[in-house]
Amino acid sequence: MKFVVTGINGQVACALKALEQSEHQIIALGRPNLDLARPSTVFSAIREAKPDAVISSAAYTAVDKAESEPDAAFAVNRDGAQAVALVASELGVPVIHLSTDYVYDGKKLTPYVETDHTGPTSTYGISKLQGEQAVIAANPNHAILRTAWVYSPYSSNFVKTMLRLAETRDEVKVVADQIGCPTSANDIAAMVSTIAKELSSNHDPELRGVFHVAGSGEATWADFARYVFLVYEEITGRRIRVHNISTAEYPTPVHRPANSRLDCHKLEQTFGRRLPHWQQSVRAVVSTLLSEGTHA
Repeated sequence: MKFVVTGINGQVACALKALEQSEHQIIALGRPNLDLARPSTVFSAIREAKPDAVISSAAYTAVDKAESEPDAAFAVNRDGAQAVALVASELGVPVIHLSTDYVYDGKKLTPYVETDHTGPTSTYGISKLQGEQAVIAANPNHAILRTAWVYSPYSSNFVKTMLRLAETRDEVKVVADQIGCPTSANDIAAMVSTIAKELSSNHDPELRGVFHVAGSGEATWADFARYVFLVYEEITGRRIRVHNISTAEYPTPVHRPANSRLDCHKLEQTFGRRLPHWQQSVRAVVSTLLSEGTHA
């Protein structure tokens, strides 16, 4: 089977390429050949690839910058996502679209389920929610996967930032009043591959819709950092201390959701799989980065 993934340098796109197996081919398309801000390139690039499924993973992800660049965020996250779904529909193939916990306001006290009210509070979150809606309208053969707190051996992310800080510091301050589900892009890629194959061969409507895809278990950012440094200490012998701080002590232009936990029972019930516990996956990524020396 042949799968097209939008984006070349994104975490999930890179993880999919690394996961590529003999039974399927991954074609990563990105700028300038495929530019979500220029829909004509989306149509021509994906048509030429003739895929069995399209994985829509590229996005405008600069959460803070989106507040001053709303046109760019909506051009990519809404209009670009719509173009990807439309060309997949034209080709008669499913689209798997990656979305985010930012479609929620983060005020719920328990993990979010797919049917919970959405109420994004940032331009980024609004653009991603409107992207979801555009995909649903453009192609009924879709799976929308909401995820959160993504990290991997690729691109920029929280784990790589913590390991970089560990090179020059003995202690760091990390927010402890936001809670979520750390999620490995490697695990997302494996699940996306499973879903793409299912949607390509099975027309059951129960396999379509919105799903949460996140690491099992939960943590605060400070918990997340402590575990990264626990594995780091086991490998290097150096101990890094983490000091808890509040969101108010680490202000950002966009308020981050206090609760980013995603309930993934629907995913497990539908596809018979769940992502591993976040600590297991963090250990694997940290070990990879330190062994390869690619965390700096």
